[in-house]
Amino acid sequence: MARSEETNLEVGQSAPRFSCQDSAGNKHELEQYMADGKSVILYFYPKDSTPGCTTQACEFRDSMARLNQGDYVVLGVSKDSGKSHDKFIAKQNLNFPLLLDEDLSLHQSYGVWREKSMYGKKYMGTSRSTFVIGNDGDLTWVGYGVRTKGHVAKIMSELGIE
Repeated sequence: MARSEETNLEVGQSAPRFSCQDSAGNKHELEQYMADGKSVILYFYPKDSTPGCTTQACEFRDSMARLNQGDYVVLGVSKDSGKSHDKFIAKQNLNFPLLLDEDLSLHQSYGVWREKSMYGKKYMGTSRSTFVIGNDGDLTWVGYGVRTKGHVAKIMSELGIE
């Protein structure tokens, strides 16, 4: 699936609104989180159960108690199937939902479906990216192409979460 132009969202911009289901069939709507006074950490990752994605997901899992104190909701997103998400959640004992985006519409609205290259070969794939959306619907932190290890600690530090 190609993209017409690359979207680069920035801090202060209004976050693209979304309404998605997670692998358990529950609906997640940005507007509802805003109405509930919650901020959302929306992170995109390439593939369930791969080493880097597992490291990142487990860092979010292990930081959940501190994130919840700050009224943050964590939502992971990949293009994997609900069945794949369910296996990943069970195997890693994840304590947050993984959203379904098999049609890549959420990936595209946040500009994370991008051209990548490996060993000189170009292909389209997910740029590991994280967006923190304030309860007013504006982006308060944006990171495209983030590293997995230490990423959650960096976000928490920049958001002032102890």
